[in-house]
Amino acid sequence: MIETRALTKRYGAVTVLDNVSLKIAKGGLTSIVGPNGAGKSTLLSIISRLEPMTSGTVIVDELDITTASSNVMARRLAILRQDNQVAARLTVRDLVAFGRYPYSRGRLTLEDRQHVERALDYFAITSMSDRFLDELSGGQRQRAFLAMVLCQDTDYVLLDEPLNSLDLKHAVATMKLLRRAADELGKTIVLVLHDINFASFYSDNMIAMRDGRIVHHGAPNGILNQESLQTIFDMELGVHELNGRRIVTYYE
Repeated sequence: MIETRALTKRYGAVTVLDNVSLKIAKGGLTSIVGPNGAGKSTLLSIISRLEPMTSGTVIVDELDITTASSNVMARRLAILRQDNQVAARLTVRDLVAFGRYPYSRGRLTLEDRQHVERALDYFAITSMSDRFLDELSGGQRQRAFLAMVLCQDTDYVLLDEPLNSLDLKHAVATMKLLRRAADELGKTIVLVLHDINFASFYSDNMIAMRDGRIVHHGAPNGILNQESLQTIFDMELGVHELNGRRIVTYYE
């Protein structure tokens, strides 16, 4: 389980996270939604130790992230940020293999190579494994980065806006792959999403944030109602049923 206790983040006089206490159970797919500036990406960055907290505590499987070793945390939790660019000119295989660094320290074993091949196959990018990243489309490149994260073989996978810059076809394909990873591989996937309908359709749980606070947390159908959505987004939204899921419309 991931747990935050009174988590706060300030930049000078600006409070980005305000006393956030939260529990994310192990297993399944949890989406974090909310307007811009709600603190969604900051929350992920602090949980993954990419940013320091101002105060509070983050526990991952009974490990306090401020005292746990980097090597232990890298085998427990992986993150893919929005700005997932690399300076070096790497092939897809090289990038995916980088996910094994917490285990191999750059010297791949047979087991590491097997993980690489499985990740390439899982995201259907084996055929392009020897191509350079800058030769790929946006959707192909995103699958390569997701394969790298999967190759790290952690229980927890944090993804900050993984659908960013993807067209509809590749966004749907990506969400299906993440849903499979949660169901078939037992991963706990926590991701920031802007599209609330993707969150509704593919998630087990949703966390809704606004102004650095958690305003709702629970199953999608329990959150996607007009009253809750008004609290989150400060606008009137339509809610409809589709195949047992609630879908939001926001066009007037």
